[in-house]
Amino acid sequence: MVKAVVGANWGDEGKGKITDMLSEHADIIVRFQGGANAGHTIVNDYGTFALHTLPSGVFYGHTTSVIGNGVALNIPVLINEIESLKAQGVPEPKILVSDRAQIVMPYHILFDEYEEERLGKASFGSTKSGIAPFYSDKYAKIGYQVSELFDKELLREKVRRTCEQKNVLLEHLYHKPLIDEKELFETLLTYRDKIRPYVCDVSSFLWQAIKDGKEILLEGQLGTLKDPDHGIYPMVTSSSTLAGYGAIGAGIPPYAIEKVVTVVKAYSSAVGAGAFVSEILDETEAEELRKRGGNAGEYGATTGRPRRMGWFDCVATHYGCRLQGTTDVAFTVLDVLGYLDEIPVCVGYEVDGKVIKDFPVTPVLEKAKPVLKTLPGWKSDISGIREYDKLPENCRNYIEFIEKEIGFPITMVSNGPKRSDIIYR
Repeated sequence: MVKAVVGANWGDEGKGKITDMLSEHADIIVRFQGGANAGHTIVNDYGTFALHTLPSGVFYGHTTSVIGNGVALNIPVLINEIESLKAQGVPEPKILVSDRAQIVMPYHILFDEYEEERLGKASFGSTKSGIAPFYSDKYAKIGYQVSELFDKELLREKVRRTCEQKNVLLEHLYHKPLIDEKELFETLLTYRDKIRPYVCDVSSFLWQAIKDGKEILLEGQLGTLKDPDHGIYPMVTSSSTLAGYGAIGAGIPPYAIEKVVTVVKAYSSAVGAGAFVSEILDETEAEELRKRGGNAGEYGATTGRPRRMGWFDCVATHYGCRLQGTTDVAFTVLDVLGYLDEIPVCVGYEVDGKVIKDFPVTPVLEKAKPVLKTLPGWKSDISGIREYDKLPENCRNYIEFIEKEIGFPITMVSNGPKRSDIIYR
């Protein structure tokens, strides 16, 4: 069976923990989109890890970790991640990289920095990981597939053409140093040697695994609201964050995806710019939630930036779950809210005097104000509880209220950072 684990909102929902937990019973875990621009934080017996490229199932000896063709592959980051796992006592994981995956080039990262600098106050709040320039080149058909590293003459000619084009921009638009053709070619040869042991025809491998009845997990990055088509455009990422893209980014048939576990946080958080209707505008209140949140507070796993904090948004989450094709909701970081007397929940958006329940396009979203309903808190520490009926009544009421509002079944409740901190309903 193929299951997808994806996010409903702005990312940072706790997908890493859920994937790590589900990986116990999986054979293969696949990253199918995105790059090293977002991290998944994992807490297990080996320690605490922020993974950026590797799938979150690498800690199990029985799993194979796959980097699919849809990933923006930063080869040095991947190799560093593998080495740092081994340095912390994790057995060397089994890793496969698609020969059709494309490579984040050193100049993609530079162009990302230069463009944000050029835009100034109008910038996108990029993580400067090279993601937008990477996907721009991919769809302009001037990217580099992993397979091309192994044809030296083709590579040499391609590097020549790349430098010709990119150096015009560097000189005349950004006024920055030019790319050295020889240096770029040599860098790519070192990439080739580093990635060689892992490269294979991933779609063929996964096709066979599906035929053999293997348990496969597709691990998404970020969430619905960062999708370039369906998110808060233009403050989005550059690859599709939807489970449906899992079929394309992994190279499997769409009908193979039978379950979509959509991860939803018990409150809201977002990194980067863009509309965020349920945002907590009182900085003292926001900082209190930020400090208590997640594994080590609500700070980006890639950038370390403080996340913007908000109350649970039923409008955005219903929309996020609907587009993902959700079969199961995993509700995370519920334990964090135990300090609150009352918990506001956003149940609608007020736009031009009317209340709407459907998530709108960005220009309308920018005008929306939250319609809040306040629920009583449970004022206790729920970490360590393993049975749903043992949760405080107000805590169960909070879960059931949100489940009714979003219209999708909450089948897992996470009440702590560890793998074992989970309640099944």
